[in-house]
Amino acid sequence: MKSEDYIKLDSFLKLMGVAQTGGEAKIFITEGLVKVNGEIELRRGRKLYNNDKVEFEGEIFVVGEK
Repeated sequence: MKSEDYIKLDSFLKLMGVAQTGGEAKIFITEGLVKVNGEIELRRGRKLYNNDKVEFEGEIFVVGEK
């Protein structure tokens, strides 16, 4: 991923296997179950960039890491 590239939060959750569908990702996000860089994020279209940290159910995923 180039530094100016981004992925939307709901798509990232699907990519990481956290959510099976976009609808499921939306529910997780709107219920306040997802944190981005330590803060609860309620926008499913939130743009994530390299090194952003996404937390769900105690697991942390770093954008751009394999």
